[in-house]
Amino acid sequence: MLEIDGSRGEGGGQILRTSLALSAIAQIPIRLYNIRAGRPRPGLQKQHLASVLAAGSICNAEVAGAAIGSREVIFTPGEIQGGDYYFSISSAGSCMLVLQTVLMPLVLAKTPSRIVLEGGTHNPFAPPSDFLNACYLPLLKQMGASVELNLERYGFYPAGGGRCVVNVHPAMEGLRPMEIMDRGKLHMQRVIALVANLSDSIALRELEEALRVLQWSKKLGSRSEVESVGAGNVVFIECQFENATELVTGFGEMRKPAEVVARGAARKMQKYLQCDAPIGLHLADQLLLPLALAGGGRIRCQGLTEHTTTNIGTIQNFLPVAIETSEQVDGTYVINVTS
Repeated sequence: MLEIDGSRGEGGGQILRTSLALSAIAQIPIRLYNIRAGRPRPGLQKQHLASVLAAGSICNAEVAGAAIGSREVIFTPGEIQGGDYYFSISSAGSCMLVLQTVLMPLVLAKTPSRIVLEGGTHNPFAPPSDFLNACYLPLLKQMGASVELNLERYGFYPAGGGRCVVNVHPAMEGLRPMEIMDRGKLHMQRVIALVANLSDSIALRELEEALRVLQWSKKLGSRSEVESVGAGNVVFIECQFENATELVTGFGEMRKPAEVVARGAARKMQKYLQCDAPIGLHLADQLLLPLALAGGGRIRCQGLTEHTTTNIGTIQNFLPVAIETSEQVDGTYVINVTS
Protein backbone atom coordinates (compact mmCIF):
# COMPACT_ATOMS: atom_id res chain seq x y z
CA MET A 1 0.00 0.00 0.00
CA LEU A 2 1.36 3.39 -1.04
CA GLU A 3 1.49 6.00 1.74
CA ILE A 4 0.66 9.57 0.64
CA ASP A 5 1.21 12.55 2.95
CA GLY A 6 -1.54 15.09 2.21
CA SER A 7 0.32 17.88 4.01
CA ARG A 8 3.15 17.96 1.46
CA GLY A 9 3.59 21.00 -0.79
CA GLU A 10 0.47 23.16 -1.00
CA GLY A 11 -1.31 20.73 1.33
CA GLY A 12 -4.72 20.97 -0.33
CA GLY A 13 -7.18 18.85 -2.25
CA GLN A 14 -5.01 18.45 -5.36
CA ILE A 15 -2.97 15.70 -3.71
CA LEU A 16 -6.18 13.85 -2.85
CA ARG A 17 -7.67 14.08 -6.35
CA THR A 18 -4.50 13.13 -8.24
CA SER A 19 -3.77 10.26 -5.85
CA LEU A 20 -7.29 8.83 -6.19
CA ALA A 21 -7.13 9.04 -10.00
CA LEU A 22 -3.73 7.36 -10.19
CA SER A 23 -4.63 4.74 -7.60
CA ALA A 24 -7.52 3.67 -9.85
CA ILE A 25 -5.43 3.79 -13.04
CA ALA A 26 -2.32 2.07 -11.68
CA GLN A 27 -4.35 -0.31 -9.47
CA ILE A 28 -2.28 0.63 -6.43
CA PRO A 29 -3.93 0.69 -2.97
CA ILE A 30 -3.20 3.91 -1.07
CA ARG A 31 -3.39 5.35 2.40
CA LEU A 32 -3.83 9.12 2.35
CA TYR A 33 -3.10 10.84 5.65
CA ASN A 34 -2.87 14.46 6.83
CA ILE A 35 -5.51 15.22 4.19
CA ARG A 36 -5.75 18.96 3.46
CA ALA A 37 -3.55 19.69 6.47
CA GLY A 38 -2.59 23.05 4.99
CA ARG A 39 -6.17 24.37 4.96
CA PRO A 40 -8.13 26.34 7.61
CA ARG A 41 -10.68 23.49 7.71
CA PRO A 42 -8.53 20.38 7.30
CA GLY A 43 -9.81 16.94 6.33
CA LEU A 44 -12.50 16.03 3.83
CA GLN A 45 -15.15 18.66 3.11
CA LYS A 46 -18.22 17.97 0.97
CA GLN A 47 -16.58 18.28 -2.46
CA HIS A 48 -13.58 16.22 -1.36
CA LEU A 49 -15.82 13.50 0.06
CA ALA A 50 -17.73 13.53 -3.23
CA SER A 51 -14.41 13.01 -5.06
CA VAL A 52 -13.51 10.03 -2.86
CA LEU A 53 -16.94 8.41 -3.35
CA ALA A 54 -16.91 9.13 -7.10
CA ALA A 55 -13.46 7.58 -7.51
CA GLY A 56 -14.61 4.58 -5.52
CA SER A 57 -17.72 4.08 -7.61
CA ILE A 58 -15.94 4.00 -10.99
CA CYS A 59 -13.62 1.19 -9.92
CA ASN A 60 -15.60 -0.65 -7.22
CA ALA A 61 -13.02 0.34 -4.65
CA GLU A 62 -12.96 -0.58 -0.99
CA VAL A 63 -12.87 2.72 0.88
CA ALA A 64 -12.28 3.46 4.56
CA GLY A 65 -12.42 6.90 6.16
CA ALA A 66 -14.90 8.45 3.74
CA ALA A 67 -16.56 10.96 6.09
CA ILE A 68 -16.73 14.72 6.51
CA GLY A 69 -13.70 15.93 8.44
CA SER A 70 -11.75 12.71 7.96
CA ARG A 71 -8.00 13.25 7.66
CA GLU A 72 -7.20 9.72 6.56
CA VAL A 73 -8.57 7.59 3.72
CA ILE A 74 -7.63 4.07 2.70
CA PHE A 75 -8.52 3.38 -0.93
CA THR A 76 -8.20 -0.08 -2.51
CA PRO A 77 -9.22 0.11 -6.18
CA GLY A 78 -10.81 -2.51 -8.41
CA GLU A 79 -11.06 -2.47 -12.19
CA ILE A 80 -12.21 0.79 -13.78
CA GLN A 81 -15.64 0.50 -15.39
CA GLY A 82 -17.12 2.87 -17.94
CA GLY A 83 -20.86 3.50 -17.73
CA ASP A 84 -23.49 5.95 -16.49
CA TYR A 85 -22.63 7.86 -13.31
CA TYR A 86 -24.36 10.50 -11.20
CA PHE A 87 -22.36 12.53 -8.68
CA SER A 88 -23.94 15.23 -6.53
CA ILE A 89 -22.39 17.64 -4.06
CA SER A 90 -24.98 18.85 -1.56
CA SER A 91 -23.39 22.28 -1.54
CA ALA A 92 -21.75 24.75 -3.93
CA GLY A 93 -18.63 22.58 -3.91
CA SER A 94 -17.01 22.31 -7.33
CA CYS A 95 -18.37 19.73 -9.78
CA MET A 96 -15.32 20.36 -11.91
CA LEU A 97 -12.94 19.16 -9.19
CA VAL A 98 -14.97 15.96 -8.80
CA LEU A 99 -14.77 15.56 -12.58
CA GLN A 100 -11.01 16.15 -12.39
CA THR A 101 -10.78 13.11 -10.09
CA VAL A 102 -12.60 10.62 -12.32
CA LEU A 103 -11.96 11.94 -15.83
CA MET A 104 -8.57 10.43 -16.63
CA PRO A 105 -9.48 6.98 -15.24
CA LEU A 106 -12.62 6.96 -17.41
CA VAL A 107 -10.64 8.20 -20.43
CA LEU A 108 -8.56 5.04 -20.04
CA ALA A 109 -11.55 2.74 -19.45
CA LYS A 110 -12.56 0.14 -22.03
CA THR A 111 -16.06 1.54 -22.64
CA PRO A 112 -17.62 5.04 -22.89
CA SER A 113 -19.07 6.89 -19.92
CA ARG A 114 -21.78 9.45 -19.26
CA ILE A 115 -21.37 11.50 -16.10
CA VAL A 116 -24.03 13.76 -14.60
CA LEU A 117 -22.65 16.21 -12.02
CA GLU A 118 -24.64 18.52 -9.74
CA GLY A 119 -23.31 21.20 -7.40
CA GLY A 120 -21.14 24.23 -8.05
CA THR A 121 -20.09 24.89 -11.64
CA HIS A 122 -18.73 28.43 -11.17
CA ASN A 123 -17.02 29.08 -7.86
CA PRO A 124 -13.72 30.62 -6.72
CA PHE A 125 -10.60 28.43 -6.35
CA ALA A 126 -11.75 25.90 -8.95
CA PRO A 127 -11.80 25.87 -12.75
CA PRO A 128 -15.25 26.72 -14.15
CA SER A 129 -16.77 24.53 -16.85
CA ASP A 130 -15.91 27.24 -19.41
CA PHE A 131 -12.19 26.81 -18.68
CA LEU A 132 -12.32 23.09 -19.32
CA ASN A 133 -14.23 23.56 -22.58
CA ALA A 134 -12.01 26.37 -23.87
CA CYS A 135 -8.55 25.38 -22.63
CA TYR A 136 -8.25 21.81 -21.37
CA LEU A 137 -10.53 19.50 -23.35
CA PRO A 138 -9.32 20.63 -26.83
CA LEU A 139 -5.76 19.66 -25.85
CA LEU A 140 -6.96 16.39 -24.38
CA LYS A 141 -8.59 15.65 -27.74
CA GLN A 142 -5.24 16.19 -29.46
CA MET A 143 -3.87 13.50 -27.17
CA GLY A 144 -6.52 10.99 -28.25
CA ALA A 145 -9.41 11.41 -25.80
CA SER A 146 -12.71 12.98 -26.82
CA VAL A 147 -14.69 14.50 -23.95
CA GLU A 148 -17.85 16.58 -24.33
CA LEU A 149 -18.93 18.78 -21.42
CA ASN A 150 -22.40 20.31 -21.62
CA LEU A 151 -23.43 22.87 -19.00
CA GLU A 152 -27.18 22.57 -18.37
CA ARG A 153 -27.54 24.90 -15.38
CA TYR A 154 -25.18 27.35 -13.71
CA GLY A 155 -24.30 26.82 -10.06
CA PHE A 156 -22.74 29.81 -8.31
CA TYR A 157 -21.35 30.04 -4.78
CA PRO A 158 -22.95 29.83 -2.23
CA ALA A 159 -26.24 28.38 -3.56
CA GLY A 160 -24.82 25.77 -5.95
CA GLY A 161 -27.52 23.87 -7.79
CA GLY A 162 -25.64 23.65 -11.10
CA ARG A 163 -25.74 20.71 -13.45
CA CYS A 164 -23.54 19.47 -16.27
CA VAL A 165 -23.38 16.32 -18.36
CA VAL A 166 -20.06 14.88 -19.54
CA ASN A 167 -19.65 12.24 -22.24
CA VAL A 168 -16.31 10.46 -22.23
CA HIS A 169 -15.10 8.56 -25.28
CA PRO A 170 -12.08 6.50 -24.19
CA ALA A 171 -8.66 6.76 -25.75
CA MET A 172 -8.75 3.21 -27.07
CA GLU A 173 -5.13 3.29 -28.23
CA GLY A 174 -3.92 5.18 -25.18
CA LEU A 175 -2.97 8.83 -24.88
CA ARG A 176 -0.47 10.37 -27.30
CA PRO A 177 2.40 12.61 -26.16
CA MET A 178 1.98 16.31 -26.93
CA GLU A 179 4.38 19.20 -27.41
CA ILE A 180 3.31 22.86 -27.20
CA MET A 181 6.14 25.36 -27.12
CA ASP A 182 4.64 28.44 -28.80
CA ARG A 183 1.22 30.07 -29.11
CA GLY A 184 0.96 30.43 -32.83
CA LYS A 185 -1.32 33.07 -34.37
CA LEU A 186 -4.03 34.83 -32.38
CA HIS A 187 -7.44 33.60 -33.52
CA MET A 188 -9.85 35.30 -31.12
CA GLN A 189 -10.06 37.46 -28.00
CA ARG A 190 -13.10 38.49 -26.03
CA VAL A 191 -14.58 39.50 -22.68
CA ILE A 192 -17.85 37.96 -21.45
CA ALA A 193 -19.73 39.06 -18.33
CA LEU A 194 -22.54 36.91 -16.93
CA VAL A 195 -25.07 37.65 -14.19
CA ALA A 196 -27.70 35.45 -12.58
CA ASN A 197 -30.51 37.04 -10.55
CA LEU A 198 -28.56 40.30 -10.41
CA SER A 199 -28.70 43.66 -12.19
CA ASP A 200 -27.40 43.76 -15.76
CA SER A 201 -25.55 46.95 -14.80
CA ILE A 202 -22.98 44.81 -12.98
CA ALA A 203 -22.06 43.01 -16.19
CA LEU A 204 -21.99 46.29 -18.12
CA ARG A 205 -19.58 47.89 -15.64
CA GLU A 206 -17.32 44.83 -15.72
CA LEU A 207 -17.15 44.88 -19.50
CA GLU A 208 -16.31 48.57 -19.61
CA GLU A 209 -13.55 48.24 -17.03
CA ALA A 210 -11.97 45.09 -18.46
CA LEU A 211 -11.93 46.49 -21.99
CA ARG A 212 -10.49 49.78 -20.71
CA VAL A 213 -7.63 48.07 -18.87
CA LEU A 214 -6.85 45.77 -21.79
CA GLN A 215 -7.32 48.58 -24.32
CA TRP A 216 -9.53 46.34 -26.43
CA SER A 217 -12.38 47.43 -28.69
CA LYS A 218 -15.91 47.47 -27.26
CA LYS A 219 -16.84 45.05 -30.03
CA LEU A 220 -14.90 42.35 -28.14
CA GLY A 221 -17.25 42.48 -25.14
CA SER A 222 -20.61 40.81 -24.55
CA ARG A 223 -22.88 40.22 -21.58
CA SER A 224 -25.88 38.06 -20.78
CA GLU A 225 -28.15 36.86 -17.99
CA VAL A 226 -28.11 33.16 -17.17
CA GLU A 227 -30.39 30.91 -15.13
CA SER A 228 -29.23 29.75 -11.73
CA VAL A 229 -30.70 28.72 -8.39
CA GLY A 230 -28.96 31.60 -6.63
CA ALA A 231 -27.39 34.93 -7.47
CA GLY A 232 -24.02 34.97 -9.19
CA ASN A 233 -21.68 36.93 -11.40
CA VAL A 234 -18.59 36.02 -13.39
CA VAL A 235 -16.43 37.75 -16.00
CA PHE A 236 -14.35 35.76 -18.49
CA ILE A 237 -11.42 37.05 -20.52
CA GLU A 238 -10.39 34.69 -23.29
CA CYS A 239 -7.51 34.66 -25.76
CA GLN A 240 -7.55 31.82 -28.28
CA PHE A 241 -4.31 31.17 -30.11
CA GLU A 242 -3.46 28.63 -32.77
CA ASN A 243 -1.93 26.14 -30.32
CA ALA A 244 -3.53 26.95 -26.97
CA THR A 245 -6.20 29.06 -25.28
CA GLU A 246 -6.10 30.99 -22.02
CA LEU A 247 -9.24 31.88 -20.08
CA VAL A 248 -9.02 34.14 -17.03
CA THR A 249 -11.96 34.31 -14.63
CA GLY A 250 -13.11 36.98 -12.19
CA PHE A 251 -15.87 36.10 -9.70
CA GLY A 252 -18.25 38.66 -8.28
CA GLU A 253 -18.45 38.91 -4.49
CA MET A 254 -20.65 40.70 -2.00
CA ARG A 255 -19.43 44.26 -1.36
CA LYS A 256 -16.77 43.94 -4.07
CA PRO A 257 -17.30 46.52 -6.83
CA ALA A 258 -17.75 45.22 -10.36
CA GLU A 259 -14.81 47.34 -11.50
CA VAL A 260 -12.49 45.66 -9.00
CA VAL A 261 -13.57 42.19 -10.18
CA ALA A 262 -12.98 43.09 -13.83
CA ARG A 263 -9.70 44.89 -13.16
CA GLY A 264 -8.26 41.88 -11.34
CA ALA A 265 -9.13 39.55 -14.19
CA ALA A 266 -7.80 41.97 -16.81
CA ARG A 267 -4.46 42.31 -15.04
CA LYS A 268 -4.08 38.53 -14.89
CA MET A 269 -4.65 38.37 -18.63
CA GLN A 270 -2.15 41.18 -19.15
CA LYS A 271 0.50 39.14 -17.31
CA TYR A 272 -0.21 36.17 -19.56
CA LEU A 273 0.01 38.30 -22.70
CA GLN A 274 3.22 40.02 -21.57
CA CYS A 275 5.05 36.71 -21.83
CA ASP A 276 4.77 34.51 -24.91
CA ALA A 277 4.25 31.12 -23.26
CA PRO A 278 1.27 29.25 -24.72
CA ILE A 279 0.20 27.50 -21.50
CA GLY A 280 -1.23 29.52 -18.63
CA LEU A 281 -0.49 29.01 -14.94
CA HIS A 282 -3.43 26.77 -14.10
CA LEU A 283 -3.59 24.85 -17.36
CA ALA A 284 -0.01 23.66 -16.83
CA ASP A 285 -1.03 22.00 -13.59
CA GLN A 286 -3.98 20.22 -15.23
CA LEU A 287 -1.97 18.94 -18.21
CA LEU A 288 0.58 17.15 -16.04
CA LEU A 289 -1.51 14.03 -15.46
CA PRO A 290 -2.45 13.32 -19.10
CA LEU A 291 1.13 14.02 -20.21
CA ALA A 292 2.45 11.59 -17.61
CA LEU A 293 -0.10 8.95 -18.63
CA ALA A 294 0.91 9.46 -22.26
CA GLY A 295 4.48 8.71 -21.22
CA GLY A 296 5.90 11.95 -22.56
CA GLY A 297 5.42 15.51 -23.71
CA ARG A 298 6.81 19.00 -23.48
CA ILE A 299 5.04 22.29 -22.78
CA ARG A 300 6.15 25.87 -22.18
CA CYS A 301 4.14 27.65 -19.54
CA GLN A 302 3.77 31.08 -17.96
CA GLY A 303 5.17 29.93 -14.62
CA LEU A 304 5.06 27.27 -11.92
CA THR A 305 2.49 27.42 -9.13
CA GLU A 306 2.76 25.50 -5.88
CA HIS A 307 -0.12 23.37 -7.18
CA THR A 308 2.02 22.41 -10.18
CA THR A 309 5.11 21.45 -8.19
CA THR A 310 3.00 19.50 -5.68
CA ASN A 311 1.25 17.66 -8.50
CA ILE A 312 4.59 16.70 -10.04
CA GLY A 313 5.66 15.02 -6.82
CA THR A 314 2.33 13.24 -6.44
CA ILE A 315 2.40 11.83 -9.98
CA GLN A 316 5.94 10.54 -9.56
CA ASN A 317 4.81 8.51 -6.55
CA PHE A 318 2.75 6.37 -8.93
CA LEU A 319 4.21 6.44 -12.45
CA PRO A 320 7.71 5.65 -13.79
CA VAL A 321 8.08 9.04 -15.47
CA ALA A 322 10.56 11.87 -15.10
CA ILE A 323 9.06 15.36 -14.93
CA GLU A 324 11.67 18.09 -15.23
CA THR A 325 11.12 21.84 -15.10
CA SER A 326 13.53 24.47 -16.36
CA GLU A 327 13.28 28.26 -16.27
CA GLN A 328 13.96 29.99 -19.57
CA VAL A 329 15.82 33.25 -20.13
CA ASP A 330 12.51 35.07 -20.65
CA GLY A 331 11.10 33.86 -17.30
CA THR A 332 8.80 31.23 -18.76
CA TYR A 333 9.17 27.56 -17.83
CA VAL A 334 9.46 24.36 -19.84
CA ILE A 335 8.00 21.18 -18.38
CA ASN A 336 9.44 18.04 -19.94
CA VAL A 337 7.86 14.62 -19.29
CA THR A 338 9.75 11.46 -20.26
CA SER A 339 9.26 7.78 -19.48
